[in-house]
Amino acid sequence: MSSVLVIDDEKGVRETLSFILKMEGYEVECTESAIAGLELIDQGKNYDFIICDIRMPGMDGIKFIKEAQNRDTGSILIMITAYGTLEDSIEAIKSGASEYISKPINTEELLLRMGMSKERERLRKENIYLKKELGKGNGFKEIVFVSDKMSDVIDFSKKASQFKTTVLITGETGTGKELVARAIHDDSPRNKGAFVAINCSAIPEALLESELFGYVKGAFSGAEQTKRGLFEEAHGGTLLLDEIGELPAHLQTRLLRVLQEEEIRRLGDTKTINVDVRIIAATSRDLDQDIKLGKFRNDLFYRINVLPIHIPPLRERTEDIKFLVEHFVKKSKERLNPKVEGVSQEVMSELLKYPWYGNVRELENVIERAVILTDSDVIQSVDLGTSHEKFERDILDDSVTLEEAWRRLEKAYIEKALSDAKGNRTKAAKLLGLSRRALLYKLKDYRENGEK
Repeated sequence: MSSVLVIDDEKGVRETLSFILKMEGYEVECTESAIAGLELIDQGKNYDFIICDIRMPGMDGIKFIKEAQNRDTGSILIMITAYGTLEDSIEAIKSGASEYISKPINTEELLLRMGMSKERERLRKENIYLKKELGKGNGFKEIVFVSDKMSDVIDFSKKASQFKTTVLITGETGTGKELVARAIHDDSPRNKGAFVAINCSAIPEALLESELFGYVKGAFSGAEQTKRGLFEEAHGGTLLLDEIGELPAHLQTRLLRVLQEEEIRRLGDTKTINVDVRIIAATSRDLDQDIKLGKFRNDLFYRINVLPIHIPPLRERTEDIKFLVEHFVKKSKERLNPKVEGVSQEVMSELLKYPWYGNVRELENVIERAVILTDSDVIQSVDLGTSHEKFERDILDDSVTLEEAWRRLEKAYIEKALSDAKGNRTKAAKLLGLSRRALLYKLKDYRENGEK
């Protein structure tokens, strides 16, 4: 049911509009001044429509529109006046009003304008969404694979896409968890809604809660206007919580409530807002281990792990490498070096042997760099910009367990990134594809285990 706020200093107008709109199935709230209307908005109240008189004592309708626009209400604004002039209508539309209607109000015209405005707003949002999505992929068609392991992942993901049930995608960094999440959304009945992604490890803990849930004006120092959070932005669509294992404990509790009640509360607000959001969570962490260590809530894990999807690392599906290389060469040459046609047999042999601990993301970066560096139409070994064989010997120079080899490799990557970034940890984290917080956590882990 759509909600309407009517602002008019004439009691008769308020009562008439309230009666008509309620008869049409709208929820209606009325106030006699623009200032009182702003107070309702600042209290966290949301309205699909705001119908406001232009000429009122105190704050006029034009100023109200501008103030309302600053508060990110998302409301459709319709202006009314008994003194209709061309100048007033132009000013109202320029300020952000969707429609301008003169008194005495023709109720059929008002209802028609409201319907047209709602459809226009829907088309506007859909257009914005489509522009954002353009070039971001075409569902599962964008995922390149031939291996049986990835075939099983995609088949299961396609089935999962048809339901609103929460999905947990696990896998090492660089395996393509966000790509699978986006494909699930694109293939789902919710694909006309927004796909909103947030990396829980990339945003400072102090800001993460307000990003997810939004806030009302005055909720904290600096909150000068009401702001919708990502749950509201994803209403009717999908919200990807990437690296959910990094979610702080108090936000795990809030997320659990969202999953149970399908409602959120903005920071500083006293009322709840219903949200229709499909949650996809992703992580490269071992959540079972985090549960044992008390870092992740057991009950939240079971709520997000309804449909688990594990993406295998690239070294466990080497048959995909050849096709991924061809895909990335084609993708990179279009932007960077049109003369490149492919890679030499020697290069392909090297790429097939390399363990790819950075997974598909690392492979894509290597190919993109080679496309830039090569002087010929076929990428040669010298163009790869790294000696894979020497790198492997340095890591595996004696008999070690797989876990120890992995730690050595990870430590070597981190040391190289810190060296390339001249000790700047923020830049090093960016080079590694990590958040700064995740990098600091790994460095702390090395120190606590006596590793330099």
